[in-house]
Amino acid sequence: MTSRCVHPDLEVFPPNRPADGGSAWLLRSATGLAVLVDVPELTPPHLERLRAEPRGVVVLTHRRNHGGCRELQRLLGWPVVVQEQEAYLLPQVEPRQSFAAELELEPGLRLLWTPGPTPGSCVLHWHQGPHDVLFCGRLLLPAGPGEVRARPGPGTFHWPRQRRSLGRLLAWLPPGSPAEIACGAGLGALDAVPLVPSGRGALEAALATAPPGSVAADG
Repeated sequence: MTSRCVHPDLEVFPPNRPADGGSAWLLRSATGLAVLVDVPELTPPHLERLRAEPRGVVVLTHRRNHGGCRELQRLLGWPVVVQEQEAYLLPQVEPRQSFAAELELEPGLRLLWTPGPTPGSCVLHWHQGPHDVLFCGRLLLPAGPGEVRARPGPGTFHWPRQRRSLGRLLAWLPPGSPAEIACGAGLGALDAVPLVPSGRGALEAALATAPPGSVAADG
């Protein structure tokens, strides 16, 4: 089983069991750059699909999806982009680019640091041509068709920071964006359509319903 085409220039891979069921996404930017958001399971069909791309980059949205990154880079040679709080976890991965608060890969492809799920969690906003998609990693998880929620749980690094990250994200995004949200796990809750539509409204609802309080960091 390989990736599934969701939109022109956008595919999603099956859940990666070694990454706690995380889902990786593959987009093709306006310049032809293949952007792999997180790492799929390194099966022969997945690797064959990725090798078909003439050039690409890997974006890691949180440390729970680092698994397989070293081997993927060894096989493909693609550079890896990771937030600086988690770059130390990949000492042998080169080329590797880290960033602090924000990074623009190219016009219309921007990264924002959103700590909370893990120390170096980040999101990617793809806003080019007809595409307006927020790749949110585990900052938000599906709660049913058309819904995303942020909730503290056993894997949460720092819940108050995660809640603040949601507020900063809304201020950082252009007005009305995103049109759609691509979550990094839990896609089974969305039934047949893996993208969350009406993304701006879903994001605002997620912030409004995010519970207050705190959880201890679990590292």
